[in-house]
Amino acid sequence: MVLKLRLARPATPGGSHRHRPRYNIVLAHARTARDSKPLEVLGTYNPIPQTPVGAEPGSRQQKDIKIDVSRAKYWLGVGAQPSDTVWRLLSMIGLLEPKYLPSGEQTENALKAVRFPTHEPKTGKGVTDAVRAHQLQGQLEPADTAEGATSGAVAGTTSPQDPNAA
Repeated sequence: MVLKLRLARPATPGGSHRHRPRYNIVLAHARTARDSKPLEVLGTYNPIPQTPVGAEPGSRQQKDIKIDVSRAKYWLGVGAQPSDTVWRLLSMIGLLEPKYLPSGEQTENALKAVRFPTHEPKTGKGVTDAVRAHQLQGQLEPADTAEGATSGAVAGTTSPQDPNAA
């Protein structure tokens, strides 16, 4: 059977609360009802923006998304299909690529706009090959110039000169 990652309204004591939606992010069979018992609950989602706990009054409100990332990665890896809404939520935390992105130079800016600032890659880990090449060029001296020949740099190497060498 096909497994789906989707949203489900949890059962609340005393009945459902109108105008206060809260959802569980669940794994369920594709043909079961929305609120039937799921195979696994992976997280929660509160679509109403609220001020985070401990934040200063007047700070920006955020939607609350809590998810077990390792279990979500596992189920996506074995073929579970996310619904469109769950796909959007998983793309916000960086597990999936967003479905609808502009092509071209705008793609990187669109990814930054979609993701939460807490889930952006660190500057040390997210360095691209072009940035590494630029950093490497800044460290190296050209070997074919007169300065490069007198400083002891060997032609054809890509490693910088050892500062401890005599």
